[in-house]
Amino acid sequence: MDYSAEQLERVEQLASIYMKPSDIALIIGVDPTVLRGDIADEQSEVSIRYRRGKAITKVELHKQEMQLAKVGSPLALENARNNLLEMEDDE
Repeated sequence: MDYSAEQLERVEQLASIYMKPSDIALIIGVDPTVLRGDIADEQSEVSIRYRRGKAITKVELHKQEMQLAKVGSPLALENARNNLLEMEDDE
């Protein structure tokens, strides 16, 4: 499906606050099944924008997690360790 520039921007914004694809579809006015299929196609622009939106917030959360880990939060330390392991697995 061809998405307008406005729809793509909205997808990225909504994905950045972890909205479900079915809710995003409702908001931008497309069929949820179509949006899910397009998101599954990692080469499509809407998939790229969706994943970018999620990643942008993930960066913010990782930064906060690292700040907490640096001051000794046990849970943050464990999460930071898990993030590092996931990163190394993806290399």
